[in-house]
Amino acid sequence: MNNIFPISTVYAGVISDAPPLTSLLSNVLNFVLSIVGVLGILGLVVSGIVYITASGSEERMQTAKKIALESGIGITIALISLILTGQLASFFQ
Repeated sequence: MNNIFPISTVYAGVISDAPPLTSLLSNVLNFVLSIVGVLGILGLVVSGIVYITASGSEERMQTAKKIALESGIGITIALISLILTGQLASFFQ
């Protein structure tokens, strides 16, 4: 009987060089936290633009200050999370 496939049996071996799940999750979390940090910096830029273009409007200046405060809090939380995940990852490896 003519077989069109030259290999009749395929054996699957153990993937020994695959990265562990903790490494994969750590990389994904670092990526997400980096995106959050970039968004926080963009928030600071937007708040600066709003503050500069406020033209003396007290309401717009308060809005800009609120955006800056919330962006600063977001950046701080992202940095603390990045540090904690790095420490936990090194602890569990």
